[in-house]
Amino acid sequence: MPLPLLALAVAAFGIGTTEFVIMGLLPNVARDLGVTIPAAGMLVSGYALGVTIGAPILAIATARMPRKKALMNLIGVFIVGNLLCAVAPHYAVLMAARVVTAFCHGAFFGIGSVVAAGLVAPNRRAQAIALMFTGLTLANVLGVPLGTALGQEFGWRATFWAVTGIGILAAGALAVCLPAQIDMQETSLVREFSVLKDPQVLMVLGISALASASLFSVFTYITPILEDVTGFTPHAVTFVLLLFGLGLTVGSTLGGKLADWRLMPSLLAFLLAIVVVLTIFAGTMHSAYPAMATIFFWGVLAFAIVPPLQMLIVHRASHAPNLASTLNQGAFNLGNATGAWLGGTAIAAGAPLTSLPWVGVTMAIAALALTLWSVQLERRTRRVPAGAPG
Repeated sequence: MPLPLLALAVAAFGIGTTEFVIMGLLPNVARDLGVTIPAAGMLVSGYALGVTIGAPILAIATARMPRKKALMNLIGVFIVGNLLCAVAPHYAVLMAARVVTAFCHGAFFGIGSVVAAGLVAPNRRAQAIALMFTGLTLANVLGVPLGTALGQEFGWRATFWAVTGIGILAAGALAVCLPAQIDMQETSLVREFSVLKDPQVLMVLGISALASASLFSVFTYITPILEDVTGFTPHAVTFVLLLFGLGLTVGSTLGGKLADWRLMPSLLAFLLAIVVVLTIFAGTMHSAYPAMATIFFWGVLAFAIVPPLQMLIVHRASHAPNLASTLNQGAFNLGNATGAWLGGTAIAAGAPLTSLPWVGVTMAIAALALTLWSVQLERRTRRVPAGAPG
């Protein structure tokens, strides 16, 4: 794999760390800024909303820009956003800084996916995308635990200073490693938006949102599940989450390899396996070791679907991939927020924590059904000659 992919992975590591590390720092932030835990929790929602809204805006703003310049500008936004987080004097400024940081998230991964796919041979494109996203998975394995420990020891601002440093390092790597000229198609706003008329592209966005909702309807509440249902101590929960993060890393690599081999069959198999694993977790969550094994395999599958979905959106929107690829990142984050809301709504309605895997199963089945419908529609389209009545 060429060095530019490693530079993209370093940037992905920084972006992933700043997105998720806030969850481990919520009590520190709330105490320091004098707000409640729920108010501090809105910093997570604000970031997700920033990704969803900001992704298409920045994708359009950078549509005619050389790809290297676009990525450098986006990592610049990331650095400024984290710097503002580190010096934020009060809650409102921190919220605004989180939203500013989030704006670069979707566009960077969207454009980065297109660039990564274009840097390698066609039969290795999904693996290239997976390598970039490995930075995001490693953020959960290394960045978040280390960032949380740093913030607990030296204050939460120290974590954002450290992430700012990672952003500067990533900017240097991108400046040195990315080629000055990266092939890009001539595009226009009309052409970019034309992808939204393609039902196949819209289906991929829907699959991404549903798959992500399946994950976060359960994962958002994994700590209380592990403590109250499984019986883990808080220290043991940290270890289990590390195990989940390792599963994400394995899954990203596995998903890239299998997607390059058989894209749609791999995606269908992964979604079906998620249904099975979450069904199993509904039973294994009551016992420590079975729960740990299930959570690891769930982590593998949760990120195994990311490279196939990102590759699929790039393939189906090949005439204008930048906006579509970026919108797919927004779809993932919309699924994050939706899944958390669905799980919270179920709990607020009186459902026990043990019912949450079934919420995840329902969302995964919906994603699987939409994928099957997409396959059927694609086959039907191929059978109908161009210009023939439907």
